[in-house]
Amino acid sequence: MSSGRVVVVTGGNRGIGRAIAERFVAQGAKVAVTARSGEGPAGTLTVRADVTDAKSVDLAFAEIERELGPIEVVVANAGITKDTLLLRMSEEDFDSVVATNLGGAFRVVKRASKGMLKARWGRVILISSVVGLYGSAGQINYASSKSGLVGFARSLTRELGSRGITANVVAPGFIETDMTAALPDETQAEYKRNIPAGRFATADEVAGVVSWIASDDAAYISGAVIPVDGGLGMGH
Repeated sequence: MSSGRVVVVTGGNRGIGRAIAERFVAQGAKVAVTARSGEGPAGTLTVRADVTDAKSVDLAFAEIERELGPIEVVVANAGITKDTLLLRMSEEDFDSVVATNLGGAFRVVKRASKGMLKARWGRVILISSVVGLYGSAGQINYASSKSGLVGFARSLTRELGSRGITANVVAPGFIETDMTAALPDETQAEYKRNIPAGRFATADEVAGVVSWIASDDAAYISGAVIPVDGGLGMGH
């Protein structure tokens, strides 16, 4: 259980991030979400933050600490896509996705880790993707940013593992979101044929894994990549 813990979920206003925030609220945690726009779910504190800007992150986290207390669990979930094939991908397409998905995790975790070091307890959870290790045509920028989170978590584990802080990666596969719902039926069917489970996940299934990693039951798991993908990326 995460009861009473102070949890921050970046990009917690929609999709997987929102489901994660809702799960922690249901467990009795004190939950803040960062968002560029929109609001987090009921029972959360929403703060504005741009994860590509260290000053913005610092101000947001200072506000969270004033309102809720020292941050104990950070879920780096904020991410963007700018999909296109390599030869059409601009420098900006590549740089902006890496700056948000990988650089954003760096800024957020660096800021959150200060309080965790003082407390000698913390959970760092990085939301990656099956694409990070499996690969996906048209997503060189996104896949690079998401696989980078694995090296990040493993290096952080070696730096902070002796201080009661764990760092793990959750790698979701295809999730039922507005984005997948908008795909043509035949495209959805083709994706499902490649997934051993034969279906997309619910965002709540990802949230359940994240909340477990944040719990005391997972205290001896660090530097792990935990797939939540119905078997799609097995062995990758």
